[in-house]
Amino acid sequence: MNQIILIMITIFTVATGLIIFILYFIQNKQNQKLKEVLEKLEIEKNMIDSSPIVPELSKVEAFSQNDKIDHLYKDWSERFDSIKNIQIPKITDMLLDADYSLTKMDYKGTLYKVAKLEMEIYKVRTNSELLLKEIKEITNSEEKNRNLITILKGQYREMYQKFLDIQNECDPINKAIALQFENISKRFEDFERIMEQHEYTEVGGLVKAIEEMLKHMSVVLEEVPTIILLTTNILPKRIKEIEDTYQYMTKKGYPLDYLNVEYNIEEANKKISDILDRTKILNLEDSLLELKVLTRYFDSLFTDFEKEKNARIEYEESNKIFKIKIEKITKLVKNIFKQMDEIHSSYDLREDDSQVLFQIKESLETLQKDYKILIGHTKNKAFAYTKVVKELGVLVKNLTQIEENLDNYLDTIGSMRDDEMRAREQLEEVKSILKKARLKLREFNLPIIPKSYYTELKEASEALKEIVKELEKKPITISVLNTRVDTARDLALKLFSKTQNMIKIAKFSETAIVYGNRYRSIVEDLDKHLRYAETLFFKGSYQKSLEVTINALHQVEPGIYDKLLNLYGEK
Repeated sequence: MNQIILIMITIFTVATGLIIFILYFIQNKQNQKLKEVLEKLEIEKNMIDSSPIVPELSKVEAFSQNDKIDHLYKDWSERFDSIKNIQIPKITDMLLDADYSLTKMDYKGTLYKVAKLEMEIYKVRTNSELLLKEIKEITNSEEKNRNLITILKGQYREMYQKFLDIQNECDPINKAIALQFENISKRFEDFERIMEQHEYTEVGGLVKAIEEMLKHMSVVLEEVPTIILLTTNILPKRIKEIEDTYQYMTKKGYPLDYLNVEYNIEEANKKISDILDRTKILNLEDSLLELKVLTRYFDSLFTDFEKEKNARIEYEESNKIFKIKIEKITKLVKNIFKQMDEIHSSYDLREDDSQVLFQIKESLETLQKDYKILIGHTKNKAFAYTKVVKELGVLVKNLTQIEENLDNYLDTIGSMRDDEMRAREQLEEVKSILKKARLKLREFNLPIIPKSYYTELKEASEALKEIVKELEKKPITISVLNTRVDTARDLALKLFSKTQNMIKIAKFSETAIVYGNRYRSIVEDLDKHLRYAETLFFKGSYQKSLEVTINALHQVEPGIYDKLLNLYGEK
């Protein structure tokens, strides 16, 4: 039991010692970290304190020959004294206070003081850097600005030489440009005077002014030759061409009022004059852009003139064709209406067919009115040819539609006439077919003609009479006539085909009986079959007679059917 207690005490002691060691280690680590922070802040404070403000102020003191520099020097000295004697000592005190809190192991308080110290150092460093920057703007002014002026003088010489090279192209405003170069040259002289008098507060504005003047001169030398060329040469010539073309086309009857050419030329001349006046005082703002706009406008006018010329040619050609076509269609429609009674008496027209013609007439009358209005506008020069040709195109399209409708109507009437002519031709053809059928019957004197044949002959003859009746009717109903023609023709062809077939079979049957006579006395029962076949033949049953004969002969002579066909040329 004592051993267990001893072990527990040992473990407790070791654990306590370990915890104390860990806490000491952590505390020591945190203490070390804060010391490093304070040391870093101390270094930053020393860097601020060692800023080269004093030497720079000494340089300014040497320049102090005017009131502005004296005033700046006094202000900067006061700000430097504040940094040196008030703000930096305050930082030193704050560092000592933070270090004291650290020695007392007041880490929370130390962290708070470190944060305030960092903010204060940042503020003082900013004040110091700003002060040094302001002082250096004066102390470095001469070197920096002389370098800039050297570059600007080089640009000036290049621009002046360029001016000398192109002064012929800038003829009307050479004096203004030369005067501006003199002004820039005077600015360089002012710079030297300011530098000699150490008026460094004024030099920055002067250098900037010289830069702006040189930039402006660069634009002047770049744009003025083009502006002078456009305002004194190209555009005046272009305007003169436009005026001459406009007057010529106006005399030729072109309606060009819609282009407002005269007003726009007047405004363009005002704009050109204004641009030239502004250019003389080197005010080039938007001048080149405005001149390019005017150039594009006059180019577009030439394009419009060409469009008008082409449109007039197209209009005159289209109008000539349209006039001929509308007169032709009008005359045709009048002739059709004159023949309407005859057409209606000849053919049984549908109501729709008649209505179509009246619609065509109405559309044609409307089109003629529109065409007269268009011709009136053209004579009065109310519209440009580009517009007139479009309007004429619409009328041409409408006339084409009327022409198509009229063609369809004429096709309908023509189809009826064609059907009538076909019916009359078919009538003669049917008569010819029936006549041929009768002649064939007479060529081969059949012993008897079947009643069915006479029935079909009667039907064909009656169908023929129906064609005649339809043709004699006024008006003719074409659909009925076509039906009658087709029926009669079919019946006639059927009868003709039957006539040929019947004669052929009768001839073949007779031939077969004659051929079989050679075997009558030789073959038993053959005579009986042939007599039966003859009986059928004389009764008009030619097909049955042929079958009996062929069957009987086949017993005597196999293949007799093909042989007879070959022998008598029927195959």
